[in-house]
Amino acid sequence: MNDNAIENARRIRWFRRGPWEAAAMCAIAAGIVMLMQPLSIDLFSYSFVTILVGTLGFVVVSHFPE
Repeated sequence: MNDNAIENARRIRWFRRGPWEAAAMCAIAAGIVMLMQPLSIDLFSYSFVTILVGTLGFVVVSHFPE
């Protein structure tokens, strides 16, 4: 294999869908927990942003290769 093929293989391995989808779903779940907790107004304030980032991340990651 030449260097270009090795670099492409590393890039493809880095951009696999499974782990990134799991991370995006964890961000969405964390945002929902932050939204429902009654203890901290700061966590509540950042909950919508966290859910939005997780959702946008999931949309982007859904275009990654298997």
